[in-house]
Amino acid sequence: MSLSSYILRRAGGLALVLLVTSFVVFGLLYLAPGSPLAFVLGPRGGTPEQIAAVTAQYHLDDPLFVRYFSWLGDIVRGDLGNSIVYRQGVSDLIVSRLGTTAALVGLSTLMIAVIGIGLGLIAALKGGWADQIVNVVATLGLSTPVFVVGIALISVFSVGLGWFPTNGSGSGGLDTLHHLLLPAVALAVASAAYLARITRASVLEETGREHVQTAVARGLSGSVTVRRHVLRNALIPITTVMGLTVATLIAGAVVIENVFALDGLGSLLVRAIMQRDFAVVQAVILVLVIAFVVVNAIVDFLYTLIDPRISLGSKQ
Repeated sequence: MSLSSYILRRAGGLALVLLVTSFVVFGLLYLAPGSPLAFVLGPRGGTPEQIAAVTAQYHLDDPLFVRYFSWLGDIVRGDLGNSIVYRQGVSDLIVSRLGTTAALVGLSTLMIAVIGIGLGLIAALKGGWADQIVNVVATLGLSTPVFVVGIALISVFSVGLGWFPTNGSGSGGLDTLHHLLLPAVALAVASAAYLARITRASVLEETGREHVQTAVARGLSGSVTVRRHVLRNALIPITTVMGLTVATLIAGAVVIENVFALDGLGSLLVRAIMQRDFAVVQAVILVLVIAFVVVNAIVDFLYTLIDPRISLGSKQ
């Protein structure tokens, strides 16, 4: 499959996923109890004239399908709508918070790749006590909920030692890195532990294959054998897990952003759901779905670079 055909097929799949996801989320929000009027007009409500004006402005009395297709038409024209609660454009809300979530996920991904693959290689190649220690650490990481890790990190390194701030995303540059380091660690712990287990299993499987034994018999050094014959062949399952991990990090960021009071897409999504801010919920979920599909498309493309026998768009 050519690159252009692959991109077109992926774009068509993305459009279908977005259409189905947007309708399901829109329908669930529409059927959920409560009304956004309570958040717009306050707990005491408003006068009948105010209620009628807000209802007409946001088309809250329109049937589900009318509101959905009206919203869908605005999306096609590039208009994400206006937030009922924040009283500003949804695009501005997302753009102002996208950088925080992207930086958090990117930093966590780097930690997961380095720590997960590194520990997996150590466990598989060293064996013995090193393998046992890595297995224990990985089990602890997998069994500890992400919010528990976050709270523990805040208690020790922020409150106890005072090395890191307890909230906020900083003012840019190194200050942002300083603020996001603990949240990134909390977000990366479970995924790094899982990747370490997958890397260990994949490397152990490859070391027992005939071509690896042949390379050793030919007198190739251990580092060359691992790099050319073991790690490269083990990269397919490792890359698959990395792709799924990055995609799930986007959803996992919702919890971490609330634990560390970060002003990102995750915290925005939680507040919008609580306040029945339909336009914001729809837009943020669309962004998350797009990110998920794009990450999986990148993983499929990486398969062809790792193993030339895999053609673009083929089924592995």
